[in-house]
Amino acid sequence: MVLDYRLDTETEALRTMVREFANEVVRPQIGAFYEADEFPTAIVAQMGELGLFGLPFPEEHGGSGGDYFTLCVALEELARVDSSVAITLEAGVSLGAMPIFRFGTEAQKKEWLPKLCAGQALGAFGLTEAGGGSDAGSTRTTARLEDGHWVINGSKAFITNSGTELTELVTVTAVTGTRPDGGKEISAIIVPSGTPGFTVGQRYSKVGWNASDTRELSFTDVRVPEENLVGERGRGYAQFLSILDEGRIAIAALAVGLAQGCVDESVKYAAEREAFGSPIGRNQAIQFMIADMEVRASTARLAYYRAAEKMLRGEPFKREAAIAKLYSSEMAMENARYATQVHGGYGFMNEFPVARFYRDAKILEIGEGTSEVQRMLIARSLGVGA
Repeated sequence: MVLDYRLDTETEALRTMVREFANEVVRPQIGAFYEADEFPTAIVAQMGELGLFGLPFPEEHGGSGGDYFTLCVALEELARVDSSVAITLEAGVSLGAMPIFRFGTEAQKKEWLPKLCAGQALGAFGLTEAGGGSDAGSTRTTARLEDGHWVINGSKAFITNSGTELTELVTVTAVTGTRPDGGKEISAIIVPSGTPGFTVGQRYSKVGWNASDTRELSFTDVRVPEENLVGERGRGYAQFLSILDEGRIAIAALAVGLAQGCVDESVKYAAEREAFGSPIGRNQAIQFMIADMEVRASTARLAYYRAAEKMLRGEPFKREAAIAKLYSSEMAMENARYATQVHGGYGFMNEFPVARFYRDAKILEIGEGTSEVQRMLIARSLGVGA
């Protein structure tokens, strides 16, 4: 049997469509949003009209009837131009809608998924807390049942898509009791935007992803109906870990897009920029840098393709997802560094895309599981330190 990673006709058409949208709609505008630290609501709404937020969901819930791999292909194409819009899509699908699709009740799916799939609403997932970071199990936010309502108190940090004009819900993890072994019972609960006591903080001032929305959230005696529980009580943390496994493939695809965008911009610049009477692309040093960048992007793409393939086959894919996320994020960082070098002084100017790529790349080694966490997962899967 010969492995075939060629895209089928429909997926190739999707790739072409998203690439055109990225080049014709996102590219001309995104720099201004990025430097103004402003969320591009109109662009995100257009992404919804194209059906991008519904890609991996069935048509019965308002989705496009595709699969998770089609989402990854779209993310790669968007990130070739800009990572802020790509992470908005990734978080809106993987963290906003997917928990409801995977674990929600039929009533929750009926209420929320059609709007989320259409991009008419955005959802967020409140897991991380200021003192937690990679130790997501150290949740301090609490929720107690009182008169048929969950009463939530606590705070969350670094939450994407949590305060946009389109945001309509945040699913939060909270301690709802104590397990038989004495550990924390952590559950996931939907909190609609505007619920009394739910406060959305100001946008963080970030190094990169400046056109995406990231905020701190606080909950003071926030009351939501008992039926807002997502999935089983006490399974919120485990549910989210499974969501993270999928999300790592999506982040890997986004990282590949950034890495490939670095190649695209460097090839173009090497042909246009002249030094000592000829294009800099004629210099072997520049050629070798760009060749190495292409090797990184191509190899990282194969890694996320492999992880997605195993997931879609229903096979265990945790190790492959960790490998893809680790490798692609680190290669994106390397390519951003090389692309900046190819551009010389202009690579340090924010009006050039590679400057944004450089600022955006670092978070890929941190978000949805740091590189250290990925190495830990890979080692454990091999039986090392178990």
